[in-house]
Amino acid sequence: MEGSAPSSVRAWLRCYRCWSTELEVQVHYEGIHRIDPQSGERAEVVDEMQEAVVQCLDCMHDQPHLGFQNGRIEPIEDRWERMIAGTPWVASCTVTVEADAVESCSGPDAADSLAYAAFGDHGTREFFTHVRFHKHDEDRIVIHLLVELYARSIEEAGEVLEEAARGSLAITSLAEESRPPAAAGGDHQH
Repeated sequence: MEGSAPSSVRAWLRCYRCWSTELEVQVHYEGIHRIDPQSGERAEVVDEMQEAVVQCLDCMHDQPHLGFQNGRIEPIEDRWERMIAGTPWVASCTVTVEADAVESCSGPDAADSLAYAAFGDHGTREFFTHVRFHKHDEDRIVIHLLVELYARSIEEAGEVLEEAARGSLAITSLAEESRPPAAAGGDHQH
């Protein structure tokens, strides 16, 4: 079929949650450019920054296994296979971090701040985290969480949690869940 992506591309070019291929990229660009005084055109790039988030239009989840590079969507090598071929795992765990690593532990931003302190970007972009509670222990904070992540085995799930943890990690339980129903039939159809 003309214009369709090769099957090797389709393996990663879909939502890791519902397997939909209805994706969009939201690109935010900020730049500082010098202007040529003769032509009024852009002469020199002083500074520029681009952020992009790929999102599924069907389930509205961000797609942390995909990035936007050189004008196209590309897989992020260290996670796309794990998130597409893997299954969801749910961990009950604690992460103990230094108190100054937590920006806020009360109010509307507390859950995101605690999840970020525990797992960094993984805690706010790749994992589904639910902060159950936290407690202060002198100059440390113990964060109790439920975490959903994607992995191909229990060993890989444990490794991913250990690598992402920004403090001392204790996993009290780790169980495999089933994929959401839309994943059962292969590519998601509309």
